[in-house]
Amino acid sequence: MSTILGLDIGTEYVKAVLAKPDKKGNLEVLGVGKAKQTEGNMYNGAIADIPAVVAVCEEALVDVEEEAGERAELTVVGVAGELIKGNTTTVRCSRKNPNKPITNSEMQEIIKKVQQKSGEVAKKTVALETGNDNVEVRLINSAIVSLLIDGYKISNPIGFKGSDLVIQFYTAFAPLIHVAAIEKVCAELNLDLLTVAVEPFAVCRACLGDDLESNFSGIVMDIGGGTTDIAVVEDGGVEGTKMFSIGGRSFTHQIAESLGVDTETAENYKLDFDTGNLDDRVKSKVETALSRNISVWLTGVEVALEEFEATSRLPRNIILCGGGAGLSLLQEELAVSEWYKDLPFSRRPIIHLMDVMDLPNLIINDQTKLDHSFATALGLLRVGMDTLAGAPEENKLKAKISKLLQK
Repeated sequence: MSTILGLDIGTEYVKAVLAKPDKKGNLEVLGVGKAKQTEGNMYNGAIADIPAVVAVCEEALVDVEEEAGERAELTVVGVAGELIKGNTTTVRCSRKNPNKPITNSEMQEIIKKVQQKSGEVAKKTVALETGNDNVEVRLINSAIVSLLIDGYKISNPIGFKGSDLVIQFYTAFAPLIHVAAIEKVCAELNLDLLTVAVEPFAVCRACLGDDLESNFSGIVMDIGGGTTDIAVVEDGGVEGTKMFSIGGRSFTHQIAESLGVDTETAENYKLDFDTGNLDDRVKSKVETALSRNISVWLTGVEVALEEFEATSRLPRNIILCGGGAGLSLLQEELAVSEWYKDLPFSRRPIIHLMDVMDLPNLIINDQTKLDHSFATALGLLRVGMDTLAGAPEENKLKAKISKLLQK
């Protein structure tokens, strides 16, 4: 099988993982690469300087291919940022002939209409936020969250009869300019771009692995350098994704401003905060600065989760990943503060830092260094496998493979 490169072009780092899929649904990791971005390369999680980003990606690519001893044949790249619109829409269809079994073509027609309607909503939202009425958006990911026929929940509607069909459908759209920038970067690097994926959607795929019947439920928070990406998963289905522009870099800037130091020193202070390498006086000031910024970040989390209007109860399991997730103070605030009180949680959420070694269907040797910051790149690999596997026409909506429909 072809090797797949998962390329996570982040605000702070470009992370690359090269893997080879096998026939059992596993991914064997062959090599990893990581290269630091410079300020100005990215803006709110999106590419701002194409030539500069190409140069950083080249560094990561050289590392990963050197470690793997193989070249990347196909590439999946993540897209993130506040202008990525991922929403779940509930659609009710009254069938004219309830005694006629539902066909694949009927379902595909319904899906097409939902995607079109969701695209119009996404375009209007992005136009409103950017002040550009001519903005173009592109469908990136779509997934069926749930299906009901006459009130009866099913996984595969084909062959069922009934009059009332209710579908919860997740769609994610990105501005065309973001996708075009990714395509240009891949062209400059001579990479064969297989697909583009919304990053929190990709992380959810990493959590589900090859088990399309998974009943995994949880909230995935990917805390990157420039943005925090949140996905809600219920019973193996992605119910929606939200993003806001506060990440690890804003913590660094808060330290720099509060202590009157440059950003490089502030970044080192942030990284040393948990290692015991700071004297008590500096550590106290860093903690004050971090606490102030984490309070603002928690407000962003609350606002993002409030937007999941269709969700009566939010899953209690919260899984943290991304470079910013390793900050102990952030984990503690999520675990012990009262930020969740006004949200539809049944009880206090349980906070976990993702251990990528526990992700399903991954084969990783002991020498390969992977941590929670590589979750997105690993998820992109899984999206690549989904894209390559596709599905025979008659099986497109069987079980939870329907949750992973590509455009």
